[in-house]
Formats: sequence, C-alpha cells, structure tokens
Amino acid sequence: YTDLEILAETEEGDAYLFASKDKRIAFVTGHPEYDANTLASEYFRDVEAGLNPEIPHNYFPQNDPQNKPRATWRSHGNLLFANWLNYYVYQITPYDLR
Repeated sequence: YTDLEILAETEEGDAYLFASKDKRIAFVTGHPEYDANTLASEYFRDVEAGLNPEIPHNYFPQNDPQNKPRATWRSHGNLLFANWLNYYVYQITPYDLR
C-alpha cells in the first residue's frame, strides 16, 4: 500500500510497526499488550487441539516451550502506546481550555 509507511521492522526485515502517512492510524503486527503467559496459553491450547502450531519466535527462552517466557516486551509496549498518544493524538487534537 502506498498510503502506509513502515516505521519499524524486525531484524529479519518483517514489518512490525507501520502507519498511515499522517500517523493517525497505526498498525502493530505483534502483541505488546500481552501479559507474559498469554501467548503461551494460546500456544498450548492449539497444541492440545492438535493444530501443530509453530513455536512462537523469540518467546520461550532457547525456543523451548518447557521454559517459562519472560515479558521482555512490556516496557516497549507501554512506550509505544504512550508515544503514539502523545505525538500523534494529543498534539493534533484541538483543545479549548477557556
């Protein structure tokens, strides 16, 4: 799409964060809002259902589902949301404080 701009991508070159040209609409291809065990619950649910899901990339330490995941993305998710609100929502929202 020519009306979207890639703002961040993975080391493998996959788009992670992209937005409309005016930055009012943002898209994130991951789940920075997830708790540490949310994706694990989804993964094990799908395993038990016989769906043979791929092990989530960079989620379980050493890519071993027996290892407890660490929420290494939490601060990034908070910062991403706060920055989007500040720079692309609040800054262009007209306020009349009279």
